Amino acid sequence: MPPLHIRWLGKVRYRDALAVQESLFTNAQDNYLLLMEHPHIFTLGVNGDEANILTDPKSIGAEVVRIKRGGDVTYHGPGQLVGYPILTVPGKRGGGMADTAAYVASVEQLIIDALKELGLSNCGRISEYPGVWIDPQGPSPKKIAAIGVRLSRGRSMHGFAINVNTDMSYFDAIVPCGIEGKKVTSLEQEGLKISLRAVTDVISNLAISNWAGESSDRADVAWKVRPNDLSAFTRGEGPGSLPRYVGTSEPNPELESLESDLQLPLKRKPQWMKVKANFGPEYRKVKQTMRSNQLVTVCEEAGCPNIFECWNEGTATFMVLGERCTRACGFCLINTQKPLPPDLDEPSRVADAVNSMGLEYAVVTMVARDDLNDGGAQHVADTVDAIRSSNPFTKVEILISDLKGDPQNLQKVFSSEPDVLNHNVETVPSLQRQVRPSASYGRSLAVLSRAKQYGLTTKTSIMVGLGETKSEVLSVLRDLSQIGVDIVTIGQYLSPTSNHLPVHRWWAPEEFKELKTLGESMGITHIESSPLTRSSYHAKQSQVSAVTIQTKV
Repeated sequence: MPPLHIRWLGKVRYRDALAVQESLFTNAQDNYLLLMEHPHIFTLGVNGDEANILTDPKSIGAEVVRIKRGGDVTYHGPGQLVGYPILTVPGKRGGGMADTAAYVASVEQLIIDALKELGLSNCGRISEYPGVWIDPQGPSPKKIAAIGVRLSRGRSMHGFAINVNTDMSYFDAIVPCGIEGKKVTSLEQEGLKISLRAVTDVISNLAISNWAGESSDRADVAWKVRPNDLSAFTRGEGPGSLPRYVGTSEPNPELESLESDLQLPLKRKPQWMKVKANFGPEYRKVKQTMRSNQLVTVCEEAGCPNIFECWNEGTATFMVLGERCTRACGFCLINTQKPLPPDLDEPSRVADAVNSMGLEYAVVTMVARDDLNDGGAQHVADTVDAIRSSNPFTKVEILISDLKGDPQNLQKVFSSEPDVLNHNVETVPSLQRQVRPSASYGRSLAVLSRAKQYGLTTKTSIMVGLGETKSEVLSVLRDLSQIGVDIVTIGQYLSPTSNHLPVHRWWAPEEFKELKTLGESMGITHIESSPLTRSSYHAKQSQVSAVTIQTKV
């Protein structure tokens, strides 16, 4: 059996989970168990009967989606543990009916064993109805876990749902699994007050016993985040003063004593993080071009340490849709005041700037615009089209927000066919809710998965120094490699102000080199990794390297 990677992803929209599943099903060599909750949704199997949905889903705040799995209609929602095993399933028929039946039985057994460990001893199977039942041989059996899977070419997807403390009234809106006259129950209704986390732990441990090969790992999105865990900037207190390590190149016993009392490990920037200002002629030329075209660069707005190097090489990252973001991430300096309406002439001005600078490679990023119906997707696509129209030989990389995972809006961007589609995961799962509370790890993986499925070269970025461990970073790199991401950048986090998340430690240059080596050994085509690396650093060289390696393969 291949290694097993278990991921608790928190609450994830069904469409995002499906995109990640499909990517892992197609690309991954390792085994995965994705665990999560969904917002209210009804799913129908391939042959499911829509007549088994008894209530207008919109009237109760639910979606409906038909998917490629067995079974009829079922419900997913908060308080229900949903598991998607993406596994290499041993069998003689390569995914035939006999293999499917044996695999379904193995999933049922895992759930039965878990429920017994949690205190439900009277659970089991009913031969003609897949799933797990309470009092299966009694006069009135009740279903506590639904199962619907797909098996193809020896790989599995879709999975199971266990009712923990679910709002059971939603099952009144359907004929669950198309089975008339059978009741549905939950752990809570059976008298067990057990948290979703406790059920997740038991399921995870049994999955390792049953499905793990030589190794396994688990990574969880934070189960709970308290208000004080969020940065002051995220809480709406605005930017603070410059962080204390800026300019403190000489020992300061008083400062060091204070930091020790506060248990803050950083004292001064290490030598490798110091950047010498260089206001050379190319830097001044780029600055003048931006100002004359009334354009904004992320280089300035985000306080990038590479601004002097990049601008003196005649490159810059354009930031469209204004300089105000609708999200307040704990690591980012960009203004969070109410955004202004999009400037419809901006795409043409960006194209003019690319032309006047003679760029062979242009990078366009955006602020998150959750206030717009399409999240700014069409504006980004128009910018790519404008650059291509006046600069047909210029390659274009775009760095987008998650666009709330909306497939239609993502499609608008994808159809502009950028040379590289970049969307940043930013940090490890355990820190996602502190670092970027308006985004999610699952959704970011879904955006990258959808882009890869469309056929684009994909790219993402990770910051280190926020409190993550090396093993957590390697887990992210493994996830990125398994969904087929082509390019990854890894750099040291720098706290913009005292109101942003603090730097927990400085990663040394040799550690960045090791991350590059290990990540590329996992199958990621190209990794740019150094203390000063940022998402667009050496963007042109990274794209050329990735495409060259892809062509050879």
